[in-house]
Amino acid sequence: MQDEAAAPARTTLQSLIWPEQGICTERDLYVRLQNAAGMSGAAHELRFAAGGKARFDTWFNLFNIGKWRQHCGLRDLRLQLEGEGRFELEVVLAFPSRSWERIFIDVITFDPDAPFELDLTPLLELEAGQGALFFTLTALEEGRLSGAQWQTAQAPKRTPELMLSITTFKREAAVEQTVRRFEEYIAGSSLKDHIRLTVVDNGRSVEIPDSPHVTVIPNENLGGAGGFSRGLLAARDSGASHCLFMDDDASVHMASLDRTWLFLAYADDPATAVAGAMIDAGHRWAIWENGALFDSRCMPLHMGTDLRDTLESLEMEFDTTGPASDRLYGGWWYFAFPVAEVRHQPFPFFVRGDDVSFSLVHAFNIVRLNGVVSFQDSFTDKESPLTWYLDLRSHLAHHLSLPKMEIGALRTLKIAVWFFLRNLPRMHYETIAAINLALEDVMKGPEFFDAHADMAQRRADIKALTQVEAWQPAPPHLPPAVKKPRNVVVRTLMKPTLNGHLLPFFARFGGRIVLRAKDRGKVGWSWGAAEITYLSADGRQCYTVRHSKRAFLRETARFTVRALAFLRAYPRLLQHYRKGYDTLTGEGYWRAKLGMDRDAG
Repeated sequence: MQDEAAAPARTTLQSLIWPEQGICTERDLYVRLQNAAGMSGAAHELRFAAGGKARFDTWFNLFNIGKWRQHCGLRDLRLQLEGEGRFELEVVLAFPSRSWERIFIDVITFDPDAPFELDLTPLLELEAGQGALFFTLTALEEGRLSGAQWQTAQAPKRTPELMLSITTFKREAAVEQTVRRFEEYIAGSSLKDHIRLTVVDNGRSVEIPDSPHVTVIPNENLGGAGGFSRGLLAARDSGASHCLFMDDDASVHMASLDRTWLFLAYADDPATAVAGAMIDAGHRWAIWENGALFDSRCMPLHMGTDLRDTLESLEMEFDTTGPASDRLYGGWWYFAFPVAEVRHQPFPFFVRGDDVSFSLVHAFNIVRLNGVVSFQDSFTDKESPLTWYLDLRSHLAHHLSLPKMEIGALRTLKIAVWFFLRNLPRMHYETIAAINLALEDVMKGPEFFDAHADMAQRRADIKALTQVEAWQPAPPHLPPAVKKPRNVVVRTLMKPTLNGHLLPFFARFGGRIVLRAKDRGKVGWSWGAAEITYLSADGRQCYTVRHSKRAFLRETARFTVRALAFLRAYPRLLQHYRKGYDTLTGEGYWRAKLGMDRDAG
């Protein structure tokens, strides 16, 4: 399959992603080195003595021919390598649930003046072409690898005009750093005429000068929904074919933009969208979410996948290659989509749920690409009464607004019951109060979301009720955090008592424990405890909740009254939300809400 003839003009579909300071420096996520092989981070090249070995069987740098065949009709493929020295080259095609094939192995010599090319097109004619490709180099003498590209002679189907839209609020340093990284990237990119960045500044505090590739738009603070709505309207008005929603810290490798743009350029389906994965910055080797499903609740996919493990990485990649569920949605830390396919602007949730609704209401063909991922601060410390309020509000609104999500009154109410019961054993009474408030607000109809699009009053209300469940400086000598739940007998006996809420004097004899923030969502760890101290991820902050029958009776009574009222009002709410959704996601609604009509005048 080696081609010694001069190669025709080709397009690079995917090049190497390298470890990067400030993003991720876990080298084994990108390339696995053995023996006398080393990496030059500054030069972005590998250097070898005889016997040195480099394997690219990594999630960041494998090539998924299954996705390129399925979504782009790929018919031509070559591997191009640049370097110097003599190597044994292996190219492996990995399959799901069967043995892999070594489709090429030979000794090659790199010419510093002419890249080595390997024609892999015959693989695309085989059924076996549904797998993932990677290559391995073993040095037979001193040498180096300075680049690797997966290329095609096929012409793209379109030339995307991609506008990145970042919404920020009072995070000046983070967004300024993101803009600097983008400007450095775009200055040397072959796509610089087709990618630009818009920063929607909800805090009106960013001091970033406009440039040929960056525009800043001061905006009213209507949350992420309002900011991304403003960005989408800017994309429409500027003639962009595609829009990419990103977080303001944009902790992504800029090479992700290349992979996204090229996949959109070659996609057969014009409705193709790209959803980036997410990794908790505290554990940069583990996937937090690679796409998620929504059906009564949000269900992150592939959480915990260890990217240091080749088999786990490939299993995730194969699982994301087949047809996607119509319940799949992409998080707005990285979501690229075609503007022409948009029928609805975001619903005015402020934050939480706008990305779910946006994906579910549109017929996007959502694809997840290997190596396209955003690194985020830990979500475990962000949970609060406010986030529970926002989550329940949006969960109920999805099922009331979208016909394909209708599940009936009882199953919809069951969502709120689940929220309540998740927090009762953990003694999060302030969160339960926020849950009660969310149920009450949803029953006011879609007009409530319009009237409270800035969430100013509700944020103040929930802040006022959050006295106990707020992070405080941790004392110096806390007991050690428990590492596993109590035994199954204790857990079984405590469940019928609702973790002691139905037992007299439980506050006196229940346990006292400390839990790490990462474990506070594990309800089973709470059974038998009458006092729990939760410790933040960095160990510097904590808060303590305690058993209270008075709070239990007060909030349970409130929830019961609201739940019965919800069941009675369900038919009216369903009709009202269906009609209101179209209004509140209309382009005219958002132009007026954001004052764009006034600006135009």
